[in-house]
Order: sequence, then structure tokens, then C-alpha cells
Amino acid sequence: MLYYLFDFLHKEFNIPGSGMFQYTSFRAAMAVLTALLIAMFFGKKIINYLRKEQLGETVRDLGLEGQKEKQGTPTMGGIIIILATIIPVLLFAKLDNIYIIILLVSTLWLGAIGFLDDYIKVFRKNKEGLAGKFKVLGQVGLGLFVGAMIYFSPDVTLKHQVPTEQGQVIGSHIVKFGYEEKSIDTTVPFFKNNEFNYGELLFWMDNSGKIKYEWIVFLLAVIIIITAVSNGANLTDGIDGLAAGSSVIIVAALALFAFVSGNIIFADYLNIVFIPRTEEVVIFCMAFSGGLIGFLWYNTYPAQVFMGDTGSLTIGGLIAVIAIIVRKELMLPVLCGIFFAESLSVMMQVAYFKYTKKRYGEGRRIFLMSPLHHHFQKEGFHESKIVNRMLIVGFILAVVTIITLKIR
Repeated sequence: MLYYLFDFLHKEFNIPGSGMFQYTSFRAAMAVLTALLIAMFFGKKIINYLRKEQLGETVRDLGLEGQKEKQGTPTMGGIIIILATIIPVLLFAKLDNIYIIILLVSTLWLGAIGFLDDYIKVFRKNKEGLAGKFKVLGQVGLGLFVGAMIYFSPDVTLKHQVPTEQGQVIGSHIVKFGYEEKSIDTTVPFFKNNEFNYGELLFWMDNSGKIKYEWIVFLLAVIIIITAVSNGANLTDGIDGLAAGSSVIIVAALALFAFVSGNIIFADYLNIVFIPRTEEVVIFCMAFSGGLIGFLWYNTYPAQVFMGDTGSLTIGGLIAVIAIIVRKELMLPVLCGIFFAESLSVMMQVAYFKYTKKRYGEGRRIFLMSPLHHHFQKEGFHESKIVNRMLIVGFILAVVTIITLKIR
């Protein structure tokens, strides 16, 4: 909203300073600061309200140190993250931008699913919350929306590189990009020819068949990615500060990807596709990061509030949507390595338990407890040490993901 106001003031009255809103860097900086202040100031008020209404977490006794002390800690704190993200985006982003529309709808969609789950747990006193099939159905629905918008919207385009002689001169640079075109190409890390089209998965078809049915493959891929990352973040949210801290690192890396993908000079230098209009995604990412950091102020050990599924399902799903928008979704297994490890530990534990129960008559376990962070708790590590070490690993994984832009 402020973008349009100051754009009008700049064009009509040339008021000094109003032109600052034309710069993505300025609006991104304002977005992260505003989000941080909203989360820290209003977050305290929301926590006090949740505590007053006795909307606390019901903790199951899993035999973990310090676990029972968490009983009654306010939950549904994901509302803080959502508000601290949406408000700065509404203030500083271009609201007619297709990617901002997709991200705002995704935020509200995922927030509604998570809120409903927390509502059932807290108000209805049902520990199981929203049935898993309904969660997945909601995630599938969002995947269909995001995939359809990206595939069919005329505003979602790419520019592929062309030979040098066909390039255009921008300042002192010869930029080797052609015209905008519809494409579902994405970036493949570690490969010289680093573009992959989902239609190539239909390898048994000829080119006309691939073009005709590629949208089905793309929608299925989007659904799987959003569901997997959203649930991965949900599983990671088990000890104070882990999910929020990991997500800050991931979103910061995605903000960098959005910036270079939306800047024709950097996209040319890094030999990646140029994605017009993704500079607004940087503003969303910075607002999202500010909201997460502000929430982390109250979520570090010992947590004053838990994000609940309102937060965890939302942050995981949004990370997936942002990665899909900037065509870096194939890097998520590395970038979201913490989420991936947590999810994998659960799948391995369940599969091995069922196999050994069928084979030997009794279920056996690979880990002392899953998800993975509970295994380390069972080994005697304090949760603060587990969180800090996992965040260090997450930072390393983010750096590795970023350098794949140049390593082919």
C-alpha cells in the first residue's frame, strides 16, 4: 500500500525521499524491520492473551528431561509469524505482483489449516487435532492452486540464455537473455547444463506428448514438494527454537535466490534463468525472516510460546512455495536438510519397527526416539545444545546450497 502511495507522491509532487520506495532493497529492509517490531511488540500481547485464556500446550509424557515443565505453555504462536509477515508485505510490496498474490494466499491457506488443527487440540481438548487426511487434503489443494497459477498464469515467465551475439547491452554488460516465455524449467544443482523441464519425466512420449501432459507432472511435483516440506517443518517443531531458527536460515538463502533470479545482471553472471518480477519475492522473504526472528525472541529456551501447527505447517509450506517460484525446489533436500533428516528419521523408525515386528514378533527401533532431535535428548544432550548444533548444520547446508549457483 505504501509503495503505491509514495509512487504517486514521487510522480505527481516529486517529494524528496518518496522515490526510495522504487528500490527493492529499501522496501526489503523496511519489511524486515517492520516484521521484527510487530513480532516483538504485538507478540508479547498475543502471548499474554493466550496465557490469560489458558490456551496452553498439552504435553505427553515421553520421558524427556524438562518436558513436563512445558505443560501449559501458550501455543498457536504461529499467529505472530503470520501477522508479522502479512502486514509488512501489504505495506511495502507490489500487491498486483503475481508472486505476492500466490504467497499471500498460501500464507492464509496454510495458516487456516494449522489454526484449525490447533483449535481442535486446544479448545476441543482432542490431542490428535485435525485428522491427517484433512491436513494432507488441504496441502494438496494448495499444491493444485500454486501449480496451476505458475503453469497457466501469463505473468509467470522466464528468460533463457541465448548466444552472445543475440544478447542485449545493459550498461556496460552484454546480457545473453531472450524474450520472456512460458516454461516450467527449474534449476538442477551441480550440473553444467543446469536446467530441467518436468516434461522430461515423460521420457516414453514424443515431444508433442510431453508438451501436452507436462502440466500434470508439474502439478504432482508441486503437491509432493509442498506436502513434504510442510510436514517436515511440522516434525522439526519439537524443541524450543529449532523450527523457527532453522527456517530463518532457509528463508534468508531463498531471499538471495529470489534476488539473483530477479536481477538480469546476476542471473546472466551465474548462468541461471532470469525470472522477471521475482524481486517482490525478496520483500516477502525479508518480512517472513523478520517475523521468524521476532517469534524466536519468545521461542528460545525456555520457550514462552510454541508456534503450534499454525506456525509449523505454514512456514514449511511457504518455504516450498518460495523455492518453487524461484525454480530452486530441487535444492530443497540440501537447503532443508534439517527438515529432511527429521522426516527421514520418523519414516525409518516406523518402517523398521513394522518390519521387525512382522519378522521377529517384536518391534525394534533404529533411534532411541524419533524425530531425530528426541533421539539426541534421550542420549542426554540438553535441548539448547541440540538446537544450536542443528542450526550450525543448517547454516552449513545453506552455504553449500548457495555455492551450487557457481559449482556446475
